[in-house]
Amino acid sequence: MRPASTATILDQRVTNMTPQQVKLVQESFKKVLPIAPQAADLFYGRLFEIAPEVRPLFPTDLTEQKKKLMTMIATAVNNLHKVETIVPAVQDLGRRHAGYGVTVDHYKPVGAALIWTLDKGLGDAFTPEVKAAWLETYTTLEGVMTAAAAEVKPKPMTAGAPAMPPPPTKKGFFARLFG
Repeated sequence: MRPASTATILDQRVTNMTPQQVKLVQESFKKVLPIAPQAADLFYGRLFEIAPEVRPLFPTDLTEQKKKLMTMIATAVNNLHKVETIVPAVQDLGRRHAGYGVTVDHYKPVGAALIWTLDKGLGDAFTPEVKAAWLETYTTLEGVMTAAAAEVKPKPMTAGAPAMPPPPTKKGFFARLFG
């Protein structure tokens, strides 16, 4: 049985997002932009706290990675009202992640760290409605990526070779996630 196509998953997820949720995400992210460096610090600190096993997927020096994280989030948020325009890139990222050995289990702590960061960064402005909108946004993108990753056939193993090549040392998880 073939997994659901990413287009089908996208159709199901996007129809769950309301224009109000899109607006809440976009407006709340505008409040994060002035504290983007601190938000990136919070995010990675929390991610490595709750999922230390993902730390090796990232470069030692996170300076550039943090900038890429905030740029990636800004791109996704700014295009949320026309999410279909970013879907092909998100699908490609999901497929590439599969090649790096990223599993479905890696996406959950990333989402949890993102929501935690938004809660800390936005404070009282992170209302239940804003949180629900961000959860919907993240699960939409996560669903597209994991569905695309599921379409990737595992590479055949050769005797004595590792199942996956080691991840590149200079590219971190989000660099691989969003190119």
